[in-house]
Amino acid sequence: MNESVRHRALSRLALAAGTLLALVILGTAGYHLLAGMTLIDAFYMTMITISTVGFGEIAPLGPAGRLFTVGLILAGAVLAAFSLSIAVDVVLSGDWTAYVEHRRRQAMLAKLSVHTIICGYGRMGRHVADELHAQRRSFVVMDPMPEKIERVRQTGYLALQGNGANEADLRTAGIERARSLVATANSDAENVFIVLTARSLRPDMVIVARANYDDSEEKLLRAGASRVIQPYRLSGRRMAAVLERPGVADFLDEVMHANSLELLIDQIDLAPGAALAGHTLGSANLRSRFGITVLALRVPGGRFDTTPGANTILEPGISLIALGTPEQLQALAALATQQQAP
Repeated sequence: MNESVRHRALSRLALAAGTLLALVILGTAGYHLLAGMTLIDAFYMTMITISTVGFGEIAPLGPAGRLFTVGLILAGAVLAAFSLSIAVDVVLSGDWTAYVEHRRRQAMLAKLSVHTIICGYGRMGRHVADELHAQRRSFVVMDPMPEKIERVRQTGYLALQGNGANEADLRTAGIERARSLVATANSDAENVFIVLTARSLRPDMVIVARANYDDSEEKLLRAGASRVIQPYRLSGRRMAAVLERPGVADFLDEVMHANSLELLIDQIDLAPGAALAGHTLGSANLRSRFGITVLALRVPGGRFDTTPGANTILEPGISLIALGTPEQLQALAALATQQQAP
C-alpha cells in the first residue's frame, strides 16, 4: 500500500471514529439534559440506542427525549453505513491486502540476520540474487526504482525500495545484522557512494562492488570495498579460457555453479580454538573422513599455497579452499568452528 492510499484510508477511518466519539458525547449530554439521567445512565442509554440493541427506556422519556432518540438512531445508522462503506472500499480495492503484505515484508526484514544486501537490481544484481537463492543464502534486494522492486517481488525474493547510499534505507535493510553487501548499480559513481555509506555503518562488513571502468577500481577500494569485480575483465578472461582450455573452463563452470554436478568449491575458515586447530593436514585426514579435496590454503593476509603438504599445520584463522559436495563442505565447516573439548 503506497503512502497516499494508506493515508486516505486511515483518514477516513479516523473520521468515522471521531464521528462515533462525537455522537456518543452528544447522546450522553442530550439524555442528561433532556431526561435528567445521570451521566452513567445517559452513556448507557446512548450506547444501546446507537447500537440498536434497545433494551428499553431506563427512565421515562418525554416527547423531546423520544425525538432525540429517533435522531440518535438515524445518526447511528448513517455512521454504520459510512463505516461499512470504508471497510468494503478498502477490501475491494486491494489496499488491505497490500497493507498486510507490506507489514509481512517489514516483519521479514526485521528478522533477517547474517544476510546479504544487494544494492541495484540490474542484470548483474539479478544474477547475484539468483545465485544466492540457489545457494540458499538469505538476502534482500534494494533498488530505488519501483518497477524493478515489483519484478523482484514477483520472483519471490525479498525486496526493499530504497537507495543504497542512504543510511536510513540501509538500516531498514538490516545492515547492522548483515553478513555482506553487494553494490551492483550501473554507475560506478553510485557504487562509490553506496560503499562509502555502507562502510561508515559497518567497518567490519564484507563489501563487494561492481566497476565498469579500470580507473574506478582504485576509487572503490579507497571508499572501503573489500573486493571489486569488473564484469568486462572477467568476461574477457572467461572467453579466452574457453578458446584455449575449453574443457578446464567447462569443468570449473560446472563446479562453481553446481548446476549439474554435486560439487562445490568453498572457503572454510578455521576458527580459534576449533578441534582441527593444531593438527597437520595429514593427521586431519580430511579426504577419508569427509571426502574433501583441499585445493589450497591461505594464512590471514598471506598468499595462497596451492601445493599444501601433509605436514602443513592447520593454524587458527587459516582458510581452506576445498572441493566437495554441499553436505561434505557443511560437515567440514561445522568441524572448523567446533570448539575443542576442555
